[in-house]
Amino acid sequence: MSGKYRKEHNCLNCGQHVEKHYCSSCGQANLEIKENFWQFISHSIAHYFHFDNKFFQTLKPLLVEPGQVTLDYLAGKRARYINPVSMYIFVSIVYFIVVPKKLEHDQEKQQQHETVKNVKAAASDVTKDLKEEGFDEDSFVGKTANFFQKKVNAQEFKSLSFHQQEEQIKQLKATIDTSKTDREEYEDLLDKYQRYHIIKQDSTYEAYLSRQEKLPENNRDSWFDRILKKREIAINQKSASGNWSVKEELEHYRPKQYFLLMPLLALFIMWNFRKNHIYYLDHLIFTIHGTTAFFIVQIFTVPLRRLIGSGALSSMIQFVVVIGIAWYLFKALTVFYQRPKKVIIKKMITLFILYFIAFGISEWIIERSIYYFIG
Repeated sequence: MSGKYRKEHNCLNCGQHVEKHYCSSCGQANLEIKENFWQFISHSIAHYFHFDNKFFQTLKPLLVEPGQVTLDYLAGKRARYINPVSMYIFVSIVYFIVVPKKLEHDQEKQQQHETVKNVKAAASDVTKDLKEEGFDEDSFVGKTANFFQKKVNAQEFKSLSFHQQEEQIKQLKATIDTSKTDREEYEDLLDKYQRYHIIKQDSTYEAYLSRQEKLPENNRDSWFDRILKKREIAINQKSASGNWSVKEELEHYRPKQYFLLMPLLALFIMWNFRKNHIYYLDHLIFTIHGTTAFFIVQIFTVPLRRLIGSGALSSMIQFVVVIGIAWYLFKALTVFYQRPKKVIIKKMITLFILYFIAFGISEWIIERSIYYFIG
């Protein structure tokens, strides 16, 4: 600790007698309160690296010696380690800054758009080549190519936003008005597009109500269905802007989801290892350490996979991470609970099943809550 120690032996914080440099009552250092600029800076840096040193002292065994940090912490060897909850909060904050999901969502939408675009171009090229080879539209091959082209066009139309579909329908209507031939084919296509357009979503709640009024009374939605529909339309209008989606919003609740599932996972572990006769809090500390290690691995591997892009190398990294997580859990359970390996493997399978069920249910609840109440 940098700084000049006081000659007086009274603690400035609690007033108790100080034997040496630290108060035995509150732990405060007995330093002079008047510092120059460099003393203040050096004191602050020393305090920071004290935390930093404890972080790395915890980090290394947490990653390479699964279960050992928890054993040491529960055995009372705590001076060298950061408090489990403090470390979890710090690492989780870094995790949800470094591992954003929106970029992945945008990339996925872009890839889908590019796929549809490429398939459409390929279908157009095939149709053109068939015409050059002498296959007319009335031949079997020509009809097959035409059918394929229509399917691709319909798929592209489905992938458009509501407003983009509206524009395409307007253009199709204009084509019908000016066309002297193939009107029947265009009208069939228009009818199909309009059905897709209704399925996509009503443009406004007023439009939905107007369409409801045209239906027979026994086919109309109930008052409760109308409340849900109003919410659904508002959500879809918000999603149509391209800056928001339920799945993206769901990612903002991941920290809370993981945090709330930790006590449940600790409970699952306690049920499976009840013969060890240890307290629930010990299981919870073990779970917090394991979740923290998982976040640390993801902080390094997810940005690396995003940088590499989709491909064999990215898939291989993901496979290695999955195998590594399974190995880490197996090793941690073996070290901490001291049970035979066959028993550990059976318990692991049960834990995976229980956790994924709980994860799926909690995600469904959060997603429904966002859709109808939060978003």
